[in-house]
Amino acid sequence: MSTSPAPTAPLTGPDAAELPAADALAGRFPHTPAASPATAQTHAEVMGSLTFGVAFTDHMARARWTADAGWHDHGTVAFAPIALSPAAAVLHYGQQVFEGLKAYRHADGSVWTFRPGFNAARFNASARRLALPELPAEDFVASLAALVAADRRWVPETTGASLYLRPFMIATEPFLGVRAAREVAYLLIASPVGPYFTQGFTPVAIWVAADYHRVGPGGMGAAKTGGNYAASLLPQQEAYDKGFEQVCYLDAATNTYLEELGGMNLFVVDDDGAVRTPALTGTILEGGTRASILDLLRADGREVREEMIDLAGLLDDIRAGRVREAFACGTAAVVTPIGRLAGEGFDVTVGDGTPGPTTTELYTTLTDIQYGRRPDPAGWMYRLA
Repeated sequence: MSTSPAPTAPLTGPDAAELPAADALAGRFPHTPAASPATAQTHAEVMGSLTFGVAFTDHMARARWTADAGWHDHGTVAFAPIALSPAAAVLHYGQQVFEGLKAYRHADGSVWTFRPGFNAARFNASARRLALPELPAEDFVASLAALVAADRRWVPETTGASLYLRPFMIATEPFLGVRAAREVAYLLIASPVGPYFTQGFTPVAIWVAADYHRVGPGGMGAAKTGGNYAASLLPQQEAYDKGFEQVCYLDAATNTYLEELGGMNLFVVDDDGAVRTPALTGTILEGGTRASILDLLRADGREVREEMIDLAGLLDDIRAGRVREAFACGTAAVVTPIGRLAGEGFDVTVGDGTPGPTTTELYTTLTDIQYGRRPDPAGWMYRLA
């Protein structure tokens, strides 16, 4: 019997239809044009390569918070280094949270993003866990609208490409005492990107880590904070060295249940069509793509179970053919088929090692909605420009 905590309530945030229009929000972050924007040649070079998270747009959005004044000093300004005291609390105690979204250019030239209300809600849930101030959801979306309005030329037109948006909050107070900071900065930067995995929609090989854990019960697993990702870097490097693209972590309490990949949620598809994903018990980061996949599957009448997934049982099911597909999902890669699962003492091929029909259908459906190629009945898309 599992001793893991009970499942947590899902995140909720304003739907796209509940948010004011982008042009009504963007003015909350007044625009000061960059004095030296990228030249046409530099812009063309960046847009011709689209390496993930390497090049950045001309501007960034920012705001400040202090315990006395609250949120203030909102603006969209030139992308530039930030002034930070060597004593800033973020550098010593890791008081920081972030998010990840994408802006998609549709065929008519308009620019949209996917479920920004969810990201605003998760940003604030992470902030609460890190003892940081919450940013009003409309201000969060306003910063997206303002930055995209300033840097619209950086939204790629290439199929499968997008403008990756990275909002983050850091503790800037120069203070070495161990307490929540009383000065905080919010920033939003953007990077034009191609696919997260350069090989595209092809199966990846996953290494299951038995000697490292991403988080523990009662920790920060449900928060999107840098410390969780720092903990994943060494096992990720070791997995690369073994020839694997990603790491899957087991629960720290029993070392038997699958939780998530370093930056993606996990699903398995059984031979009877049922779909399973690890339950949210406080140690897994809840993903907007994960939530959307659950909605799509349930709307299609598929059986979906959020439950503890035992590694040993999963391996038996894969070997016996009872599990036909496995995939990971997240903002950066959307949906990624898993073709191979390995760890100390096992190495199995999932299904026939190729993308399965459920995985393929979900990837196609989500990306078609995001790029405006099919209707958006759930109202997930929000127009930024």
